[in-house]
Amino acid sequence: MKEFLKYFLQGLLLFIPLIITLLVLMKLFDFFAGLFSFVGISNSTFVNTSLGLIVTIGFIAILGVLASSFVFKQFFNFFEDKLEHAPFIRHIYSPIKDFTNAFVGNKKRFNKPVFVTTNIEAKVEEIGFITNHDLSHLGEMDKVAVYIPLSYSLSGRLIMVPKESLKPINADAAEVMKFIVSGGVSDVD
Repeated sequence: MKEFLKYFLQGLLLFIPLIITLLVLMKLFDFFAGLFSFVGISNSTFVNTSLGLIVTIGFIAILGVLASSFVFKQFFNFFEDKLEHAPFIRHIYSPIKDFTNAFVGNKKRFNKPVFVTTNIEAKVEEIGFITNHDLSHLGEMDKVAVYIPLSYSLSGRLIMVPKESLKPINADAAEVMKFIVSGGVSDVD
């Protein structure tokens, strides 16, 4: 039962960002499609639905443009600061934000793929991504943090290894991640 609960919670943590994103997109789409039906631009459900989809995509793109403006950044930083300090919400919002930033945006963390020697005698190497070069805050001066994703999953493990145990991979980080998650089935360009 303890194992089931552990796996359930781990799956839930991975599932929540996806569900939240899908719910927001569906609610936006429903809002715009409903707006066009209410206003009566067309009697055709297909036209109203198509307009709703187009406006939803346009709305998200406009938010992307606004996100790069100074005023919006200041507003968003203020709002985000309040979310990160709210008692219950911070435990949901902060991990979702960090996990999302690790894959997309300006703060990508999985951009330095490496081979990690995990068993010297058997010459076993695993593929991972350096996520932190400075572990001095943990009292480790000669080690780096490496995230090793698991195949067929978005989960993984974090290990601290000596720098000598790493060998850089000269390939696109996204392609390497795809290779790992696919269990080595996909090719790395």
